[in-house]
This record gives sequence, C-alpha cells and structure tokens, in this order.
Amino acid sequence: MSISTRLSSYLDERGTHYEIHAHQPSRSSAETARSAQVQPHQLAKSVLLEDDSSYVLAVIPSDKTVMLGHLSHLLGRKELRLSDESRIAQLFADCDRGAVPPVGMAWGIETIVDDELEANPVIYMEGGDHERLLRMSQEEFHALMSTAQHGHFCRTPLH
Repeated sequence: MSISTRLSSYLDERGTHYEIHAHQPSRSSAETARSAQVQPHQLAKSVLLEDDSSYVLAVIPSDKTVMLGHLSHLLGRKELRLSDESRIAQLFADCDRGAVPPVGMAWGIETIVDDELEANPVIYMEGGDHERLLRMSQEEFHALMSTAQHGHFCRTPLH
C-alpha cells in the first residue's frame, strides 16, 4: 500500500508541503520511530475514541498515552472509550491496520491535537501504510490542523 488517496487529496487541496520519509516495515509507533530513525516525541500517534454518538481522533506524540478522563472532560463527553480494531479498519479502509493518519478531518472525524506534539519543529505522521511517514514543518502541521481542536491531554505512560 502507499499513502492513502483520501489523505493525499486532502493535503493537495490545502497546498500542504510535506516530504515522504521511507522506512523499514513496522508494526507499532515505537517500532516505526526506531525504524525511521525519528524521535518518538516528533511522531504523531492517532488514537480513535468513540462514545454513543460519534468518533474523535486524538493526536499525541507516539511516546505518550491519552489521559482519557482528562480528554473526556476537555471535550465535555462522559462516555469516551477506545475504538476496537475492526471499527478502525472499517473507518480507515484505505489505510493499513495500525497506520491511521492523524488527519481525521479528511475522513470527516472530529480531531483534537495535543499541544505537546505541536511544540516540535518537525512532525512526522503515518500516511496510511507501514513503510512511509510524512514529514512536515511545525508551521505546515499547524496550518493543516488549524480546524482541529487543541489542548493538553497526554502523559508519559507508566511502566
């Protein structure tokens, strides 16, 4: 597979500048960061959440986890929970499993970006497969995510 056609069209429509950064196939965000030789805090990780009414895509640095209670409070949604793999595969049918781009808006999904990710001078993101990342400047990423909500809702995972 290659970059999602839906994502590619969305980026092209907005005139977003990015580079394609190839890497060895990977199966997790930690493995992707290692394989692509990028800092984990610069790699955007997409976490699909849902409640009884709709979905929200939380975008955080790949070395962090979502503080679900905090995010629920921030969005005023009490019943947010992680979506299951089959639901994610259904919504992002043009992407490989586990390679969800952080641009939920391209799929009509509400998106919220953690401020910590946008503090990076360069941001990498999944493009829909397990062999390529998109690399863009902080300015390009910020412009791309201008319609998304922003806030702080991630933390370093407990080991």
